[in-house]
Amino acid sequence: MDQRLRLRIFDKKECRMIHRAALQMLRETGMNVQDEDTRSRLKDRGCRESDDRYLLFTDDVVQTALSTVPSRVVIYDRNGQTAVDTGSTAPRFCPGLNCIDVLDHKTGEIRRCLLEDVVMAARLCDRLPHIHMAANLGNPGDIPFEEQAMAAVSALVENTVKPFPFIAHDETEARQIWNYLAETAGGWEHFSAKPFALDLTGPTSPFSLKQEACRRLRFAAKRNLPVVCYPALFPGITGPMTLAGAVAQSAAETLAGIVVHQLERPGAPVITGSAVIPMDMRTANLAYGAPDYSLVGLAAVDYFEEIGVPTWIGAGCSDAHIFDAQAISESGVNMFAAAMSGTAFVHNLGYLSSGKTGSLEMLVLCDELAGMVSRIGKGIQATDETLAQEVIALHGRNGKYLTHRHTKKHVRTELWIPTLFQRFPRGRWRNEGAKTTTQMIHDKLVDLLN
Repeated sequence: MDQRLRLRIFDKKECRMIHRAALQMLRETGMNVQDEDTRSRLKDRGCRESDDRYLLFTDDVVQTALSTVPSRVVIYDRNGQTAVDTGSTAPRFCPGLNCIDVLDHKTGEIRRCLLEDVVMAARLCDRLPHIHMAANLGNPGDIPFEEQAMAAVSALVENTVKPFPFIAHDETEARQIWNYLAETAGGWEHFSAKPFALDLTGPTSPFSLKQEACRRLRFAAKRNLPVVCYPALFPGITGPMTLAGAVAQSAAETLAGIVVHQLERPGAPVITGSAVIPMDMRTANLAYGAPDYSLVGLAAVDYFEEIGVPTWIGAGCSDAHIFDAQAISESGVNMFAAAMSGTAFVHNLGYLSSGKTGSLEMLVLCDELAGMVSRIGKGIQATDETLAQEVIALHGRNGKYLTHRHTKKHVRTELWIPTLFQRFPRGRWRNEGAKTTTQMIHDKLVDLLN
């Protein structure tokens, strides 16, 4: 069942205001496009060069690119089954990637991420039912820098059938990864028909398209492989302090990336969304757990849905440094908000320390939360079957609902049943060790990894 409930930030009028502002920025500020071949192609399509060599985009160039963006993108697992379909409104969940450190679930220490941690993350993702895409969660620090992305991708391929996003360090590494994945799939034709990975790349705020991003966008488009095109913008630092202004600037930068992508191959699959990440201006730390992060993500979904571009949204993350009440609270709030966004793709699950630390325990928690918030999003359907008038007429006076076939039919689907959170009577809870939620999550993690 698809999502029934929806939480909106922008109405249609506000979405149009964001779009007009984004187009104006591209006409007047433009983009610092740093790849010469891409610059030439853009100028051939009508972009004009300013005195300081920024390329100014016409509205027609942008609208033409938007007209060819596919309305939905489908990501498959390696068995060829659909894992994420952006045409759906039911959320599908994906961990984060690229953390420097991990919270070691065995020792409780924060330490550098190793290849072994990537392997464990892949294995865990494969076994969590509400995690629909895998991710490496962190970069393996025991591997030479220039080999880290390929090592992480290889570990994912070897330990899960679920699809995954990746981030390469440069365009050469991205091509190597794509080539490896195409070989794994049995050739480019098979891979592009049912892709099980997607590259994360795009503009750099403020208003820059670096050579690497241009080439990665164009390579993926040429092979008809999915990418996520989005900038990372920090309000008050690389964009305006106001959230509406930050969303508008991020939209302008994203549109420029989409133009580059669609010029290479109209109709190639592309996903976007918000990476407007608030900072706590007292410390200059990123604030993934802040309500503002959820707000801009929801707003971006509204805007990009209005102009017909598939999106994702971030959630399942916290600014806490350890797996504690703050981590559980922040991830619960932002996962609920993300599930109400109406987009099918929720990512960044498992982040601690404002995206610097990955936590397997957070992934176990987020899997449970994913099941819970997905159930809320489905809402309640009123049909002849669910209104149960015949059953009420039969048992309304005697109260014998428990044994009726209608109860047996719906008992496993109508009400959400946790696999982790505590609902047992107090006596049983005490007899089983009176464990806290964090202890139960730790125990479940150990069981899943064994």
